[in-house]
Amino acid sequence: MTPIDVLCVGHACYDLIFAVDHHPGPDEKARAHAFISCGGGTAANAAVTAARLGATTALAGYLGADIYGEEHLAELHAAGVDSSLIVRGPQATPISAIFVKPDGARSIVNYRGDTNRLTAENIEFTKLRPKVVLFDGHQPAFAAALATWAAAQGIATVLDADVVNDGNRALVHRCTLVAASERFAQEYTGAATPQAGLAHLASLAPAVIVTLGERGLIWQRGAETGALPAFVVDVLDTTGAGDAFHGALAAGVAQDMAWEDLLRFASAAGALCCTKHGARIGIPTRQEVMALLSAG
Repeated sequence: MTPIDVLCVGHACYDLIFAVDHHPGPDEKARAHAFISCGGGTAANAAVTAARLGATTALAGYLGADIYGEEHLAELHAAGVDSSLIVRGPQATPISAIFVKPDGARSIVNYRGDTNRLTAENIEFTKLRPKVVLFDGHQPAFAAALATWAAAQGIATVLDADVVNDGNRALVHRCTLVAASERFAQEYTGAATPQAGLAHLASLAPAVIVTLGERGLIWQRGAETGALPAFVVDVLDTTGAGDAFHGALAAGVAQDMAWEDLLRFASAAGALCCTKHGARIGIPTRQEVMALLSAG
C-alpha cells in the first residue's frame, strides 16, 4: 500500500461559471459580464484543497473520456492530486452551470447522468493507505465498501453531509467526524433548529460540526459543545466554500491538529475561497490560510 494523507471520494465535475447581475427568471435571457471554466465537484475540490494545504492527496471518482474530463484531470495533476483511483468511461463528465450574483450568492444547475454507480469492483482502493478518508455522499455503493474497510483499518473518516441523499444516510452513522450543513442537520433529523439537529447528529457520530455560512459553525464532541464565528472577508462568490472547508478539515485531521485549531484552519480555508470567482480558482494555499489565521 502507498501511504497518503487524504483520500477524497465522490463527485467530480466541470464548472461553467457565469457572473450575472441577478439570477434569471422564467423565460428570461440574461447576459453574463464575466465567465470562468474550471474543474469542480465536492470531492474533487476538497482533494485540491487538501493538496494545496500540503497534504498528499488522492481522488476516487468518475470522469468521462471527453474534453471536460481531460481538462479536469490536467488540473488535478497540476495540483498534485493522485488520480490512480479515478475511473474514466464513455458517459459524459458531469457538468455544472453556476450563476453568481454580485453579492456572491449563486444558483447551480448540475448534470451528472448515470455516473454515480461506481462499486468496489471498479476501483482497487486498497492500493492506497490514507490517514483520512473524506466522503461527500456520492458514489454510495463504492463509499459503503470503503467505509467498512476504513473502519476495520482504524482510519479516520470525515463526511461532507451537505444534502440528504442515499449516500449520506448510509454514512452518517459510520464516520468519525460528520461535518453537516445547516440544511442537512435539520432535514435529516427533523429538528426545528440547527442546535437541535447538532445534538441529534452527535448521538450518531463521535464528533459533529454544523456549518452556518456567514454565521460560522457549531460543534459537539461527546459532552463538549462550542461555536466559532466566521472569518470576515470580502465575498465575491460562495461557490466551493464548503468544499474548501471540508478539504481543509480532512488535511487537518491527517496532521493531528488540536480540535479548535482544526476548526479555525478549516474555517479560514472556506472563507478565503469566497474571495475569488470560481470554486477551484478560489481554493487557497497553506500560506494564505496561515496569513488569515495570524491576522485573525
